[in-house]
Amino acid sequence: MTILNARNLSLEEVQRLFGFQEQYNDAFSNLLSLKPITEAEQQELFQIRDDFRRYLISGKLSEGQVKLLVVAPLLRLAGFYQYPIEIRLEENIADIEVEDEDITIKGRFDILAINKVKHTKPQAYFWVLIVESKNSQIDVSTGLSQLLTYAYRGLDNQQSVWGLITNGRLYQFVYIQQGNPPIYQMMPLLNLMESPRAVELLQVFKAICQLEV
Repeated sequence: MTILNARNLSLEEVQRLFGFQEQYNDAFSNLLSLKPITEAEQQELFQIRDDFRRYLISGKLSEGQVKLLVVAPLLRLAGFYQYPIEIRLEENIADIEVEDEDITIKGRFDILAINKVKHTKPQAYFWVLIVESKNSQIDVSTGLSQLLTYAYRGLDNQQSVWGLITNGRLYQFVYIQQGNPPIYQMMPLLNLMESPRAVELLQVFKAICQLEV
């Protein structure tokens, strides 16, 4: 039995092991209903951005700093801290056994948002959003292989799940679906430092949060 860590897998390996196919979607409105944010929400959003910028100009920020300074405040502002959504941190994924190969994959979620009142199977909650955080100097695309590996486990229990890879400044949302083959759609890249894109970022967070509530 070969045991692999999800963190060490390349995108090519993930595509081969799980059969994922990549697609591109040029508008969030194709999948989500984006609603205007309030003036108070915009002010808080820009405060989160400005706090992050102040740290960013001093140098590289760790994954932990990215999660604390921007990801956690954005999740709270979007409603992810409100029942029935629950945030879980640094949890092990159940071992993934690759079909027709003597391989088991292990790993740990950075952040997983679940719906506490929606069960997909007994003892299994609906996964709302998977977040993979990187340090501020890493290209967000490097987290895609991990995100897809974790999402593949969730697709055992539900037809689709949203994923996000971020380095604090850039936000790459991915819509991942069951199928033969399974498909992941790369959504438009959003930049927290650009005001219109920052507003759209919060709109996307809120729309995902409200999908299954």
